[in-house]
Amino acid sequence: MSLLETAALTLVSPALLAGDNNPATNPCLDCGACCSHFRVSFYIGELAGENGGQVPLDLVTQMSPLRACMKGTEMGGGRCISLRGELGQPGIHCAIYENRPTPCREFDIWMPDGSPNPDCQRLRLALGLPAVPPRPDAENDPQGPSHPNQPDQPAAA
Repeated sequence: MSLLETAALTLVSPALLAGDNNPATNPCLDCGACCSHFRVSFYIGELAGENGGQVPLDLVTQMSPLRACMKGTEMGGGRCISLRGELGQPGIHCAIYENRPTPCREFDIWMPDGSPNPDCQRLRLALGLPAVPPRPDAENDPQGPSHPNQPDQPAAA
């Protein structure tokens, strides 16, 4: 198996956490930081309707002939129109989770090696939320918990 295939198997994203309703193991359930910070722009092919996508048209702003973004995030630093609940509080969630655009699907809470995503950490800390711990299974992960760019050094003879 290639390194890329192995890394793809070890990613844990909000999509994989969707069935996990325990905030102790799914930090996304009481956060919302990423949904209130980033500009969520994507290709118009993801829009519902004739484009064949699934993101509801009434929730987006067209940015160019080929790009759209979620309303509220046009300038970055704004809250996505689909975010429901209070930042940092239990129950915060995406109203279109199953139909969310690619940038939301691809934002992972943990890196392939099991370490927390630095952007997620920074945004959570700015909200006064606790830092995300390393991924629970990182110790058993063939790619973690060491950083992939710093492989273990052979023992000196």
